[in-house]
Amino acid sequence: MSYTVSRVQWEQAAPLLKNVREQVFVYEWRIPKSIEFDRKDHFANHVLACHDKTQEPIGTGRILSSGEISRIAVVRSCRKDHVDRIILQKLFTIAHEMNLKEIFIYCPLEATDYFRAFNFDTAGAVFMEAGMPRQKMTCPINEISVAKYYLSH
Repeated sequence: MSYTVSRVQWEQAAPLLKNVREQVFVYEWRIPKSIEFDRKDHFANHVLACHDKTQEPIGTGRILSSGEISRIAVVRSCRKDHVDRIILQKLFTIAHEMNLKEIFIYCPLEATDYFRAFNFDTAGAVFMEAGMPRQKMTCPINEISVAKYYLSH
């Protein structure tokens, strides 16, 4: 399968971004829409992956000026194609363009070992978000390791 990952603005691409995030986070993970879609969407840098042949949206992610990477989602039928890797690489590129020194993610607690493989370290205490235990993990931008990734709300 071939796909294209592009940087998009919320104002223009919101229906496509929402489509993917609703499929993954609202319907699969059962996260309430009121939590999934927040004011940060209007200020974030978003990326959108679309299937080249059908032009259907298949993945998304965002990064905030604070360095927070979140809302990484890939529709179930495309997860084996490693779309998430390209989404994250695009987000890392944006982080470099923003001259960020550090990025961070609030990952599911069971994924901390997974993110350690990419040079992320735990920071702070475990907390609950949308009924799920989470852990903040940080990584200096110059120490990012590219490998396989995990969906992250």
